Amino acid sequence: MHLNSLRDLFEHELHDLYDAERQVIEALPKMEQAASAQELQRAFRKHLEQTRNQRTRLEQVMRQIGVQPNGMKCKGMEGLIREGEELIKERGNPDVKDAALIGAAQKVEHYEMAGYGTARTFARMLGETQAAGMLQQTLDEEGNTDKELTMLAESRINRDAQR
Repeated sequence: MHLNSLRDLFEHELHDLYDAERQVIEALPKMEQAASAQELQRAFRKHLEQTRNQRTRLEQVMRQIGVQPNGMKCKGMEGLIREGEELIKERGNPDVKDAALIGAAQKVEHYEMAGYGTARTFARMLGETQAAGMLQQTLDEEGNTDKELTMLAESRINRDAQR
């Protein structure tokens, strides 16, 4: 792929996000299984379903602008997922591991928020208002998930890890 225009860059960002979502879909069941707190397991399960819907929405955006998903690899997400997998393998206190899993999940959320915010801005500049609206919807969902994880961490998980 060549980056000769903002349109090229927009399409590149969409491909990156598409693969990032694929990787998250593969990782969330592992994170759910590794979590010991039922609330955290539920949060990961909920986010998995939401991520599947976000990937479908991203496919719709790509179809609208005439782009087919390709085999591009999102290396940023690959690194974040690898970090999370290393945490899963660590031995230790289950409460502390839950706090670590929340941190890993929030890194993923922040990466996605940066990507969706960038893609949304490009869509607006290119006059792709429907695509921009759909990308904003996903950006809002990612932000809400991040807030939910923060509330879960602050209300119980981090306190349990501190003991």
